[in-house]
Amino acid sequence: MQPAAVVFDLDGTLTDTEATWDVVRRGLASDAGLPWPEGSTQAMMGMSTQEWSTHLVEAVGLPVTPPEAARMTVEAMAEHYRQGIELLPGAVEAVLRMAERHPVAIASSSPRLLIDTAVSVMGLDGVLSATVSTEEVERGKPAPDGYLRACELLGVDPRRAVAVEDSTNGLLSALAAGMTVVAVPPHFHPPAADLLARTEVIGTLDDLTHELLAGISPASS
Repeated sequence: MQPAAVVFDLDGTLTDTEATWDVVRRGLASDAGLPWPEGSTQAMMGMSTQEWSTHLVEAVGLPVTPPEAARMTVEAMAEHYRQGIELLPGAVEAVLRMAERHPVAIASSSPRLLIDTAVSVMGLDGVLSATVSTEEVERGKPAPDGYLRACELLGVDPRRAVAVEDSTNGLLSALAAGMTVVAVPPHFHPPAADLLARTEVIGTLDDLTHELLAGISPASS
């Protein structure tokens, strides 16, 4: 296909921060003397801030309000960002390569502050045509809202756009939006094989080429 646009996830796709989110959240639980519930790491991947902060309070048991849990987490993440964001192999180069022929955007579950900080650190301010935080839409991933909003801002039909994702919730979100999905499975909690079968799987972002996209069939729904 010749995509009308390419929309990237951020955490775990461009930046190697999924594990950092987990470390920060587990640290908050540990500081409160709480065990980490089975499945909470996977459950929060791709959730909006409101959703994961509520999970931290209701499922993990943090003795604070969801807004306070969000503030504590984002402040700790910002400190990590200030110390340097670790990029995944080929991340910036992939965005620049796609931008040669297509409008590019980011649709992320990160708060706006962290998206803007990451984009600035990566030097992509003038490259991206849009950025969306799922805080700015009704529902976070795995709902399609963030990707649909990105396509709306770009002025393209989601069925003619490509999403580049890593996590289970992210892949489900992009598929629900009707997009063609390229998956870069992480070393950290990779998605199930049956879900990956609905995507075009690549090893690293170095494999995201114009030739690859040209050979992918558009999403059927």
